[in-house]
Amino acid sequence: MQADGSRTQKRRKDRPLEGVRVVDFTWVRAGPWAARWLATLGAEVIKVEWPENMDMLRQNRFTVPPGVEPGPNSTGQFADTNAGKLGLSINVRHPKGLESIKNLIAVSDVVIENFSSRIMTRWGLGYDELRKLRPDVVYVSMAGFGQTGRQHYFGTMGPAAQALSGLTHQSGLPGQQPAGWGWSYLDDTGGMYGAMCTLTALRHRNQTGQGQHVDLSQMITGITLTGSAFLDKSINGRESRREGYPPGNRTVWPGAPVVHNYRGPIAAPHNAFRTLQTHDGGYNDWCVIACLSDEEWTRLVGLMGEPDWAKDIRYATLDGRLEHQNEMDQGIEQWTKTLGKYDLADKCQATGVRAMPVQSSEDRVENDPQLRHRGMFSKVKHPMLGDWKFQGAPFRLDGAKVAVKGPPPMIGEHTTKIMGDLLGVGSDELLQGYKEGVYWPETTPRFPYVQQAIDEEAKK
Repeated sequence: MQADGSRTQKRRKDRPLEGVRVVDFTWVRAGPWAARWLATLGAEVIKVEWPENMDMLRQNRFTVPPGVEPGPNSTGQFADTNAGKLGLSINVRHPKGLESIKNLIAVSDVVIENFSSRIMTRWGLGYDELRKLRPDVVYVSMAGFGQTGRQHYFGTMGPAAQALSGLTHQSGLPGQQPAGWGWSYLDDTGGMYGAMCTLTALRHRNQTGQGQHVDLSQMITGITLTGSAFLDKSINGRESRREGYPPGNRTVWPGAPVVHNYRGPIAAPHNAFRTLQTHDGGYNDWCVIACLSDEEWTRLVGLMGEPDWAKDIRYATLDGRLEHQNEMDQGIEQWTKTLGKYDLADKCQATGVRAMPVQSSEDRVENDPQLRHRGMFSKVKHPMLGDWKFQGAPFRLDGAKVAVKGPPPMIGEHTTKIMGDLLGVGSDELLQGYKEGVYWPETTPRFPYVQQAIDEEAKK
């Protein structure tokens, strides 16, 4: 939906997607993450849920902050993934609920979902059905395997799709079995791709007046992260898992022929070095240093105070430093252990040596001066979590506001507002819908804010 006149121009300058409405059927991470970025860009995103089958992230009790009562409205992971959205509780399997959802879609610009391929069609909400309601609707499907092919109906999660994409195969230490990943990168990458595809389809609609069905495969987005390994196989016929690869933090692992490493002999030193231990016993006290030339190595030697070991002829050339990395790294670490990781990185950068501290999540949120300067985290007040820092956009737009719009929705928090103010549903009809289990399950206790909204409608 678009506003009129000068108000449109002002709003669009403030928030790029102001006036765009998104009906968000997604859950867990990849899909909600895509919709979250649309909200950050200014879109009105309405998250559709049902308390009896709520978003799985609402059930992640491990992300409930200390001192906060566990529940579906207090999980930190759900909060960050869904910041800035509105919450609609509705039973799409109830005839009245399905009718209401279709009415909502008819006045919206985007529908986004990340179920396996058959689910939305089974509900009567497939693309062919919805474009009858709104011919120019942008319909974004983010199934794990896409909408076509022999595996299109398979259900999956980020880590599983990651394995099939080839990413898991490339992880782990030299000579060890694949170790998997500590985080599902396909969820975040898939979400960013989903947002990008949505913006592309919106531009196409605005230029042609035609809607789009965006068919995105979460698994295939993972292949875009395996570029070097994919190229190595297609061009050189080599597998990425072989002796000496992956090389850990180094460009070449000692003892492994250079031919076995597609990055080649480009840097030495190139490693993560221990630094001065701090409050956590040194667990996160590391700094990465990389020298790509003899000149950079000379600068590092000078910074270390020109110790005798570093003047050894063995370290005078890149080939020599690569051959004797173990001894060289031990010598460097004797120096790095005397400095804090941030101080060390600053000293190296000031002399033209590439170095960066290894940061924990706490470091990034609380201590990183660059992220603080860039406004990466915004403090937003949440009814359950209190003042909470949500991550903002990693980019800026000149003259436009790109920031978290507000807290995530509590489940069903904005149902009466959306149905009443947006769709014109009267109070009597709303109250009847609650009685019939259209807007809240009959067998599920209502949260206080839900009951309060019902009571306010009853007074009208």
